Amino acid sequence: MQLNTRYNQLFGRIPVFGMIHLAGKNPTKRALEELAIFEEEGIDGAIIENYHGSVEDVIGTLQETQRRKSPVVMGINILPNEFDQSFTYADRYGCDFIQIDYIAGRYTTDEPTSSIDFCSYDLYKKRYPNLAVLGGVWPKYYTPVPGSNLEEDLREGIRKAEAIVVTGEATGKETPLDKIKKFREIIGEHPLVVGAGLTSDNAYKQLCLSNGAVVGTSLKMGDNTYNPIDRQRVRDFMPVVREAREYQEHLAQK
Repeated sequence: MQLNTRYNQLFGRIPVFGMIHLAGKNPTKRALEELAIFEEEGIDGAIIENYHGSVEDVIGTLQETQRRKSPVVMGINILPNEFDQSFTYADRYGCDFIQIDYIAGRYTTDEPTSSIDFCSYDLYKKRYPNLAVLGGVWPKYYTPVPGSNLEEDLREGIRKAEAIVVTGEATGKETPLDKIKKFREIIGEHPLVVGAGLTSDNAYKQLCLSNGAVVGTSLKMGDNTYNPIDRQRVRDFMPVVREAREYQEHLAQK
């Protein structure tokens, strides 16, 4: 099965994945409260990420979501780019997908040159074929090493992940529309997910060019990742998503 077919069968048209940052004094308790809001307000999926919490908080939350049998699709992202743990825990606790910061390319960060063992990644991908991967290319917080080629890195990403994630400079910062257009031009019909900075104001234009989005900061009180989800913000956001879906449905029928 082609990776893009796998994505479409699992998630449908333009899914929205709500990010759960595992913040607060009791990260698992808050995560379950936020997940309930996502379920009730029509968010399609959730990503459990150790952004503020620990890997143990990720595990504790997944144990509870597995027990509760949440109706939304569940994914995890263990930072920084720990695909091995993400695959293992996602399979153990019944998740549908994982997200990793980058799936192709070589980068520099505040640390020395950053890379992952792609041979090891390929082995994990074959070991867990039912888990979809949302993988970034030229993502936030990473600078491509000199001589990097965006088209080559995206082509590699297409071979390795069910969807490519495109982001801007940082968490909560809008992903430039020109960057989304460039990614779309290169990857063609392969699924493209906007991974940062989506708001009620920019979501329509960005979702009309993409196949889904990860949204977190703009749904939080005060646009602060440490704060709880604001239900009203979710309610304001979802009608824009539905408009974009209608637009894409209209294009598909032409």
